[in-house]
Amino acid sequence: MEWIYQANDPLWPTVAGSVLIFLVVVILTRIVGLRSFAKFTAYDFAFTIAVGSIISSILTSSTTVVHGSVAIVTLLLLTFVFSSLQRRFQWVNQLISNKPLLLMKGPEILDKNLAHARVERSQLIAKLREANVIHFDQVLAVVLESTGDISVLHVGDDDDCSLGENILEGVREHP
Repeated sequence: MEWIYQANDPLWPTVAGSVLIFLVVVILTRIVGLRSFAKFTAYDFAFTIAVGSIISSILTSSTTVVHGSVAIVTLLLLTFVFSSLQRRFQWVNQLISNKPLLLMKGPEILDKNLAHARVERSQLIAKLREANVIHFDQVLAVVLESTGDISVLHVGDDDDCSLGENILEGVREHP
């Protein structure tokens, strides 16, 4: 039964560390802003994973709350600096950010783009089903976003819509 509970488990320090690190993350997020946990770029994703790992280390007593908090503050500062540089300098934005990629243009599947993005046709069709697409003719566009999410822009059977002129701004048609 030692794998369930051991008398020397640091339960109270874990509870106290959880409360403290929760407060640190909430306060830092309020200071830096919600952008700190967005997933716009690869470094945003890496930041989120790193913070999770740091919090795990704190809660399992591998590191102290202060040490973990300093690591989280450093990562938040780095994301703040990179997002500021990204806004100021286009070349930094291009270096850090992936541009969205068109996977379907209307009812046409762009196989070359699927291959470039390493997305299987079956995965694309699964996303269409998730979006309640019944016929390919309902699809206006499918975009692999810079976050890795797939956006399905479609109309219902009775709708007769076209895409707004700016909705695909910044989306690559060719890899």
